[in-house]
Amino acid sequence: MSNINLSEISSLIKKQIEAYKDEIKTETIGTVVSVGDGIAIIHGLDNAMSGELLIFPNDVYGMVQNLELDSVGAILLGDSSKVREGDIVKCTGKILQIPVGKNFIGRVIDPLGLPLDGNGPIESNEFRPIERKATGVMDRSSVNTPLQTGIKALDALVPIGRGQRELIIGDRQTGKTSIAIDTIINQKGKDVICVYVAIGQKQSTVSNVYETLKQYGAMDYTIIVSATASNPAPVLYLAPYSGVTMAEYFMFQGKDCLIVYDDLSKHAVAYRELSLLLHRPPGREAYPGDVFYLHSRLLERAAKLSKDLGGGSITALPIIETQAGDISAYIPTNVISITDGQIFLQSDSFYKGIRPAINAGLSVSRVGGAAQTKAIKKVSGTLRLDLASYRELESFAQFGSDLDASTRARLDRGERTVEILKQGLHETISFEKESIILYSLIHGYLDTIETRDIRRFEQELYRDLDVSENGKKIVKEISETKALPSDLDSLNNYIAEFKKRFI
Repeated sequence: MSNINLSEISSLIKKQIEAYKDEIKTETIGTVVSVGDGIAIIHGLDNAMSGELLIFPNDVYGMVQNLELDSVGAILLGDSSKVREGDIVKCTGKILQIPVGKNFIGRVIDPLGLPLDGNGPIESNEFRPIERKATGVMDRSSVNTPLQTGIKALDALVPIGRGQRELIIGDRQTGKTSIAIDTIINQKGKDVICVYVAIGQKQSTVSNVYETLKQYGAMDYTIIVSATASNPAPVLYLAPYSGVTMAEYFMFQGKDCLIVYDDLSKHAVAYRELSLLLHRPPGREAYPGDVFYLHSRLLERAAKLSKDLGGGSITALPIIETQAGDISAYIPTNVISITDGQIFLQSDSFYKGIRPAINAGLSVSRVGGAAQTKAIKKVSGTLRLDLASYRELESFAQFGSDLDASTRARLDRGERTVEILKQGLHETISFEKESIILYSLIHGYLDTIETRDIRRFEQELYRDLDVSENGKKIVKEISETKALPSDLDSLNNYIAEFKKRFI
């Protein structure tokens, strides 16, 4: 019996010896030299890559930022109090990636893709690196499809196209976020995926945005990426890159996306904080020299892809906060030069009750008419001139001097133009109704209506378009052709008849 056991054991040992493979596993490890304020300086990571994911003790992750001769500077993506001097750090060999996919729609997440809304984990099998080279010129197509905001002043004066980057700029409390939220709300039923990136906002502000979008049914196609003011600077720095990575997943599937960065001023401040802590040399306004590249490599990822790549798009609406309307400051001028136009919001107009408080003189879209439907393009041609003429004449009129008939008529038209372009919060309007009310304005149908009655006229006209046979017919034709009715007499007769009933 013992002989049998010995032979079995010896054969088993032989098999194990034959199956043995000599494998050497290597790991790149380093030691934390110093840590604080979300920054760790590490010695010994000779093979680390810029942007590489690092593993610290206690399940804390980091990302390589600085590559120096004898050390590596990394930002910490977790609780920095769990990392201490002398801790062992491991390289992963991977650039920082986040999970992406359809399951993120309707959710509130942090910049690492983790849920913040308490609705359970999010399943995802696909990952994308948060830093990626922007799509090249040859892989893009021209911006020629409108992205309707539902805001008359924007769609008429500063139209936005799918694949465009349009800056929203102004002082605090001038309605910048409201314009972005209304644009998201107006995408309902238009097959556009929206991503709202909150950078350095209060937690209560992000909650209000979420509730508003949910109330209007916009969370059905929206992802909120939240990095609030209570988060450390590294998390704020990552937020917009995580947001655009989410959007790129859908863009490369041929879908249209809208992304809002609210706001990039706070993003630049967070990056300045990181850079100074990493001992990078400060430049103008204490920002590091690469702060332009910070936003250019982000905003260049917005694109309208060629048909060969599926024809998807990312439209970017970055928000910048100015100090006392100073658009010549460092960060505003940087972002203005990167984007395809800007919507400038003015404090004076906002406090006068002109909302949205758009300054028509400083606001511009470099895509222009290519991003407008034929109907809106037809009726918005003279609006900017009317407003500019009105602003010029307004200063003379306040002196109370006698005005000739033509000057008085231009002033009256200007007053009515300003009144028509006013719009309530979250009251988005279809482009068909926008084109009809603006047609009424430029063809003089509102000239005999008192300015105080303009808004009432507008609201009653919209209601009539929804219920009357002629109104429905005109709206249907504009919707199908994207142009004003071929028989303009029918439109003129309809507006004239409605005006008689209104008066």
